Amino acid sequence: MTKIEIFEHLKDILVNEFELPEEQISLGANLYEELDMDSIDAVDLVVKLREFSGKKIEAEAFKQVRTVGDVVDAVYQLMTE
Repeated sequence: MTKIEIFEHLKDILVNEFELPEEQISLGANLYEELDMDSIDAVDLVVKLREFSGKKIEAEAFKQVRTVGDVVDAVYQLMTE
């Protein structure tokens, strides 16, 4: 799976599950400042990404994640391991 495919799926999750406007979602968008997510949203996102990737994603692995691009990179790394 490519990073573009991961980004598209992530965008779908953010729009459909978190009701975020699609036009706000870019690789550089900050999850907490620009997309107004909180820690509970972050946990929910990890659960959705776990379902999508089929990989066990530790919340600890996402501590340094700040942008949509960071999420894409982290998921891509997990899926290529």
